[in-house]
Amino acid sequence: MTQQKLSHTVPAAPGLQEAAGPVAPTPAALSALRPLGLGQARLRAEGLLGRWRRRNAEDTLPHCVDNLHTAGNIGNLRAAAGESEDEFAGMWFADSDVHKTLEAAAWQLATSPEDDGLRSFVDDTTALLARAQREDGYLNSYFTVVAPQERWAKPDWSHELYCAGHLFQAAVAAARTGVSPDLLPVARRFADLLVERFGPDGVEEVCGHPEVETALAELYRLTGHRPYLDLAQRFLDLRGRGLLGHGRFGPRYYQDHQPVREVREVTGHAVRQLYLLAGMVDVAVETGDLALLDAAERLWADAFRSRTYVTGAHGSRHREEAYGDPYELPSDRAYGETCAAIASFQWNWRLLLATGRARYADEMERVLYNAVAAAVSSDGRHFFYSNPLQLRTGHASSGEEAASRRLPWYSCACCPPNIARLMASLPGYLATADDGGLQIHLYGDASLTAPGGRRVEMRTAYPWQGRIELEVAEGGGGGQAWTLALRVPAWCDTYTVSVGGEPVRVPARDGYVRLTRVWTPGTTVVLDLDMPVRQVTAHPRVDAVRGCVALTRGPLVYCLEQADLPPGTVLEDVRLDPAVEVTAARREDLPDIPVVITAGGLVAHAGDSLYTAGARRERTGTPLTLTAVPYFLWGNRSEGPMRVWIPVAAAG
Repeated sequence: MTQQKLSHTVPAAPGLQEAAGPVAPTPAALSALRPLGLGQARLRAEGLLGRWRRRNAEDTLPHCVDNLHTAGNIGNLRAAAGESEDEFAGMWFADSDVHKTLEAAAWQLATSPEDDGLRSFVDDTTALLARAQREDGYLNSYFTVVAPQERWAKPDWSHELYCAGHLFQAAVAAARTGVSPDLLPVARRFADLLVERFGPDGVEEVCGHPEVETALAELYRLTGHRPYLDLAQRFLDLRGRGLLGHGRFGPRYYQDHQPVREVREVTGHAVRQLYLLAGMVDVAVETGDLALLDAAERLWADAFRSRTYVTGAHGSRHREEAYGDPYELPSDRAYGETCAAIASFQWNWRLLLATGRARYADEMERVLYNAVAAAVSSDGRHFFYSNPLQLRTGHASSGEEAASRRLPWYSCACCPPNIARLMASLPGYLATADDGGLQIHLYGDASLTAPGGRRVEMRTAYPWQGRIELEVAEGGGGGQAWTLALRVPAWCDTYTVSVGGEPVRVPARDGYVRLTRVWTPGTTVVLDLDMPVRQVTAHPRVDAVRGCVALTRGPLVYCLEQADLPPGTVLEDVRLDPAVEVTAARREDLPDIPVVITAGGLVAHAGDSLYTAGARRERTGTPLTLTAVPYFLWGNRSEGPMRVWIPVAAAG
């Protein structure tokens, strides 16, 4: 098919060292921090984060590519290109999974250029997308093949702009990494069509599934083409006018019930809400709209004050995949969609860049190590869509979205490629730099290079241990002092710092220890975070877990699994014995779990009657030792009951 000529120049691909990651505020943006380039942050495979990224490259990404073929996503695009007469397969927004996998491949190829199979996928799929694109720039296989008469007709449910947004993000990744020069022209043809249709004096419409807003902002950051940013802002300004109608779940489901600068609480479909918030921050910092940024921070306070799980998961209702009422956080019915966890990570990263506040890095860490990490199996090829905090004895799986075990793929397969793109781009979220120095937000075995020739080697067994060792390998030229800022997580009450082997007393300020000096190569810095086991309780308004505790250590939330209980013990009958010390330990029969938590337990017997008159009294049986494992590892040994929140036995 003949394509329209692109009227814009394509940015030259930078060297890897300078290549920006997924979020790259412009120099004029109101951002407190600037991310390191892709070549400036490198994870080593010795650490947990590095192993996750390697597993993603070796297992998850190839698995996603294979399933795009077998599930029909690639076939849909071939049909749109007129190269196949096969029936459309999968969800009507199936193209978005192709785009997310392309984005993941681009980030991965930036540091693994020798992966010929992945490169072929990028080249072949990019060429296919170009052939499937319509003359006017439109690109969506469902509305090209199945329902061309409904193009743009169902903004509440079509996901047309959502799919476009993921295409734009894939193109940004391909351009920034230099992996493919051909995807950006495809994306820009579509983006130009959106500007023509929805721009100033155009159709007043928004997408029922926000995502295009943050994608348009990033496309602007890459190209400098202001109409993309203006369109993102226009979509935000139009939201809240009820343009999407009532629909099946009402306007709150779409976040279309109130203007974005006036909303006081997070509502509706959790993924949509979080993607919308990410876009709000992107547009706010690029346009200087402080009211928009204030609204995003206000909604952050609402979400994390009363609507977020201890694992960092979002969304407490299976119906609508939505946020619930304040403190409505049931464990066994937690929805906690994987995509919502990833969206929370992305939103918090943007807020961190905008403000420099440590609380956003704390949330990135919590959701990454718990809600995100739990969604993918140890083999990298099985996934959870929803992430409950309790799986009851006798649980009957009610379909893909309430599975009792990770599945290899889904009919709505949004989560696996979303995991793939986050893990592939993970090095880009470790640290930031500014004129004053280097700030480290996430700890892992890594090499970090900041502008000005400052290079730091980081070694750590985090999150299993709290000791982070850093060596200033290059101090930067000119003999100028600069500041190395190290985050002290909110969960840590006690820590020590040494420089060159000498203890230093530096109080954390705004969540960071800041060390300022003229650094010479070879200088060592050690931050040692104390990691005691903590017994966390929820606010008493969280009715579902009243009288329970969650066991945590460092950033990790732990859980009990049936696999660690004596035969015949019912997990729901187990109580934590408050008289027995809770400790961190290593179990030789669990070599893949460096640290478990051991606690005293009691088995309660409350009789067989479902209801009884008066207060029910429990009888406790033989004491037992409880072993809690990291929540992100649950369900890898065997299928069975699990719980994060453990009831505490009554004293005496």
